[in-house]
Amino acid sequence: MNIKLDNIIFLAFFVLTGIAIIVGVIWVIKTEKRLKRFFIGKKAKDLEDTIIALESDIAKLKKSKEEHEKELVLINSKLKKSIRGLETVRFNPFPDQGSNQSFAIGLLNEEGDGVVISSLYSRERMSVFAKPVKKGKSEYELTAEEKETLKRAEVHA
Repeated sequence: MNIKLDNIIFLAFFVLTGIAIIVGVIWVIKTEKRLKRFFIGKKAKDLEDTIIALESDIAKLKKSKEEHEKELVLINSKLKKSIRGLETVRFNPFPDQGSNQSFAIGLLNEEGDGVVISSLYSRERMSVFAKPVKKGKSEYELTAEEKETLKRAEVHA
């Protein structure tokens, strides 16, 4: 009985080994077919050239991306300093004469820096004033109309 058990184990070993070999051969054949389809009409030199060209393109893209990122930082810094808020208020400083010919214009950037330009119009003369603004405030005294103009301009900045 011991000999029969050894024979069965021996036979099972050969059958399993045979199955493993057959599965391995089938896998190799399938892989070969897939590789042949992939490489149809291509030579190793063509693939090498393609890989080198792709590597060069990737390097160019990385360099271009870095340049564009630098440009964006520069553009954003310039944009913060550009005029973003612009408002005009017309008013009549002398109710007994004239009309709304006087005005105040507020020009502010994102940081609240800029200028207020105002004009007082009367029949005898016209005066123009410019007052610098830092962080939404001026070191010069502002009229109510100039303050209103700055307040409106800050909303849009």
